[in-house]
Amino acid sequence: MDELFKQLAESLSQVSGFIYPNEAELHWALLVVIYPYLTGLVAGAFILASLEKVFKVKEVEPTYRLAMLTALAFLIVAPMPLLAHLGHPERSFEIFLTPHFESAMAMFGFVYAWYLMVVLLLEIWFEYRADVVKWSESQKGWRRLAYRLISLGSNDISPKAVAFDQKAVHTITLIGIPSAFLLHGYVGFIFGSVKANPWWSSVLMPIVFLFSAIVSGIALVLLLYYFTTLVRRKTPEMSCLNKLASFLLYTLIVDLSLETLDFIHRLYESEESIKILSELIFSKLFLSLTIVQILLGTIGPILLLAIARFSRLPDELKRVGYFIAALLIQVGIFSTRWNVVIGGQLFSKSLRGLTVYKMQLVGAEGLLVGIGFLILPFLILFLLVKLLPPWQESRSS
Repeated sequence: MDELFKQLAESLSQVSGFIYPNEAELHWALLVVIYPYLTGLVAGAFILASLEKVFKVKEVEPTYRLAMLTALAFLIVAPMPLLAHLGHPERSFEIFLTPHFESAMAMFGFVYAWYLMVVLLLEIWFEYRADVVKWSESQKGWRRLAYRLISLGSNDISPKAVAFDQKAVHTITLIGIPSAFLLHGYVGFIFGSVKANPWWSSVLMPIVFLFSAIVSGIALVLLLYYFTTLVRRKTPEMSCLNKLASFLLYTLIVDLSLETLDFIHRLYESEESIKILSELIFSKLFLSLTIVQILLGTIGPILLLAIARFSRLPDELKRVGYFIAALLIQVGIFSTRWNVVIGGQLFSKSLRGLTVYKMQLVGAEGLLVGIGFLILPFLILFLLVKLLPPWQESRSS
């Protein structure tokens, strides 16, 4: 009991102004930050993959299958932080048995199931079907058994069947683009619809979330493509990297413009919350918002990408510049999610005080658990790549 009072006294010592007693401790912690970050990577990776299938951007074709597998790996893990955050995660299946259509949070299960089952799995299956059939005949042992199970008994690899597969992939991708927008735009909608919180209540929130998701997904696929190509002792295609960098630069500029517009809109309205929000930005969130998110995670990568993309630097320097910019973008986007989720809970409903968030090292909401959820998608992606190689040279002729 003494230890509990000590922790409470330490927390209250960092509180400024007037806050209600139930606001000293944040209810949404690190795991809720990771959830929108992961779903953003999923939506961004899928939208990048659609550029080749729907919009015929042939330069990014080497990343198509890798982007699809990346989206699947991260989508598998995406709901896990939320389930770990719940007091009784074993009850989560009840949202499917007793749907509550007026609750945005309750409807996430249906959006997730649609995107996973109907969009991602179906598109990957049709894309790989012909190769899987051939691999099931050429491989031995557990791989042959796995490929036969994946093929679902479909052994027809005639030109007509393969052409149907490609048409199905194209159709599913068309359906998947608005589905990807819905998946992550919905996450922004959850925060933007909370009218009682002036930090979240904005009509631009879903759009800002969506464009930041596209930015993070493209940056992640660029990092993975660059890294996996070097691991395989090959040289990344500069035409592909240049096109990825161009899309990344343009979407990052749009994302920054939207966030600036949102800030100007709040400033122009100057509602009663503007004073506490200004204090929040220049005190509690100064490092994570101004330094990490804006300078390091947005303006820095824009300058780096512009210099690397449009200057006459050697290809080696360009590749390094793209890689560093993509890394900084991941830091910046994660900081964006942090500032939204954590920042929206740091001021009192009375609009007269600020609290503090201290992240634990261990425990259900601790740093180690959060790192585990960030590493897990890469482990799943590693297994998926081993089973379903996305490289051009691995495709059956």
